[in-house]
Amino acid sequence: MANSKIEPLKKLLAMDPNDEVAWFGLGKAYQGDGSFQEAATALERCIVVKPTYSAAYFALAESLQKLGQLDRCRQICDQGIEVSTKNGDAMVTKNLQALKQSLG
Repeated sequence: MANSKIEPLKKLLAMDPNDEVAWFGLGKAYQGDGSFQEAATALERCIVVKPTYSAAYFALAESLQKLGQLDRCRQICDQGIEVSTKNGDAMVTKNLQALKQSLG
């Protein structure tokens, strides 16, 4: 079933394509639907718009893991750990480290 948040977020992004919160929300909504390719695309856009958005790195890494893109997932984990450490986002850093470790 399609997530009811997706269309309003798409409309918002049509008006303001630089709204990182809307990109993040769209990515999370797609994740909730199990649409991990669409989620990854939205979350990649989120970190292009705002490269310091720590939580977007973790959500993107999760989507990449689900898609089996493990090398890219590791890369995003590393970038996200760097960003979240700089931001002082300890929980995001911890989550990214755990995800990266689980990849082997």
